Amino acid sequence: MGYFNKAGKLLLIAAAGFVVSMTGNARQAPAPDTGAIASYTNKHVKQSYALLRELLSIPSDAHFPDHVAANVEWMQRAFDDRGFATSVLETGGPPLLLAERAVDPGAKTVLIYLQIDGQPVDPDKWHQEDPYKPVLKENRNGVWAEIDWSNLDGELNPEWRVFARAASDAKGPVAMFLTALDILEREDLTLTHNVKVIMDFEEELGSPHLPAAVERFKEELAADMLLIYDGPRHTSNRPTLVFGARGIATISLTVFGPRRPQHSGTYGNYAPNPAMRLSQLVGSMEDAEGRVIIPGFYDGIELTDSVREIINSVPDNEPAIRKSIGFRTPDGVAPTYQESIQYPSLSVLGLESAWVGSQARTIIPATATAELDIRLVLESEPERLVGLVRQHIVDQGYHVIAGEEPTEAEREQYDRLVSLDYEISYAAFRTPLNSPAGAWAERALVRAFDEDPIKIRTGGGSIPISPFVKSLGLPAILVPAVFIENNQHSPNENLRLGNYVDGIRAYLAILTQPD
Repeated sequence: MGYFNKAGKLLLIAAAGFVVSMTGNARQAPAPDTGAIASYTNKHVKQSYALLRELLSIPSDAHFPDHVAANVEWMQRAFDDRGFATSVLETGGPPLLLAERAVDPGAKTVLIYLQIDGQPVDPDKWHQEDPYKPVLKENRNGVWAEIDWSNLDGELNPEWRVFARAASDAKGPVAMFLTALDILEREDLTLTHNVKVIMDFEEELGSPHLPAAVERFKEELAADMLLIYDGPRHTSNRPTLVFGARGIATISLTVFGPRRPQHSGTYGNYAPNPAMRLSQLVGSMEDAEGRVIIPGFYDGIELTDSVREIINSVPDNEPAIRKSIGFRTPDGVAPTYQESIQYPSLSVLGLESAWVGSQARTIIPATATAELDIRLVLESEPERLVGLVRQHIVDQGYHVIAGEEPTEAEREQYDRLVSLDYEISYAAFRTPLNSPAGAWAERALVRAFDEDPIKIRTGGGSIPISPFVKSLGLPAILVPAVFIENNQHSPNENLRLGNYVDGIRAYLAILTQPD
């Protein structure tokens, strides 16, 4: 089978691993070794900075259709220009974009997942003109100071960072992958497998249209394995492979008090205060050590000695982690960080009631709202866990109303009223560490960096991969590249350039990794 490169030259891929030109001259194309991968990356990385800046300059909030459209158009052009066949997969919401490049019908096919959208922005919280106008900064005595982009024309300081929304999560990895494809072409390297790339433009919204789309487009997405180019490396910043991720469900609770806010002097000690009741309600879900005490919440999680050995082989420096984040004592769910993320978690994401600060006033609020999330693990059934939370609320004496506001009859009949809405975004997934796909990816990273990667059984975050695993039956592995301290999801998100270079090396090694 053949394909045309960007110059229009027809290349034929022979089963024995030779590249044959139209003249019939054959040459063996061994996979580049560690030194060659580093050399190719350093040779071409400067040419990629313009691509990175251009990509980060496209607004990427999936709440806005014009943002989605602009990113779809840019990504489609980028893959068309690199010899891929692209197609837009309609989902009923933001579309998916599929890019395909085949080398041999007998070769394995790798499906690569790329996230294109970013979190919303609050420009007032960013230390730059515009979160969608990327800037280059260096650290000067603990303060990030902007420097001119022309600095990248000289020797690269790996500690420099590019600040922009989606710089790390996850347009930076997209730029790394596109650059690896460019190096493959410029250096006439052999692509060792068929490649499909699926691009998600609403991941930060929970990818609500993805599960049905994966089922609908099963044939188009068929592959032998799935690689996810997203997420941060281990805290040591060493090469990392992650073999699973927790899923996520969200719950919104609103506790109701008086019909309208009431004067706290007139009705304090008399009118029920929903803010106080909500605080007591969410507080009743955990003990003082941070363990969820809702009966059955951790059922089904059994960590054998062999699993614990795998989990705790990850070289976490937990005192350093706690110091970096800024707390002394971790929650008591498990004795180590890695063990703690093998369990489902229940977190309060935010609380809202009345006013605070300079806007505070002496009132009994009418309502109080809490947003929660449950991080799911493979052994946990999402509906069951949400049901356990709901039953716990009922057991605390609350009547769960069906609508957004209680009726007058409900106000007269029940002492405690709460509304509960929930959404299950996606389930957890986990691929065995000893799977053939895992061994293949590990060999690629060893070739890229000449060291064994850190292998993590389950990452703490959530990504919408379970539909691919469930519907397509694919082993799925994350190949994270970005630095863990990058303000991901927060103002002043950034991409460490040393990680940017390493990500290109990793993805180039994967593109050229033999079976």
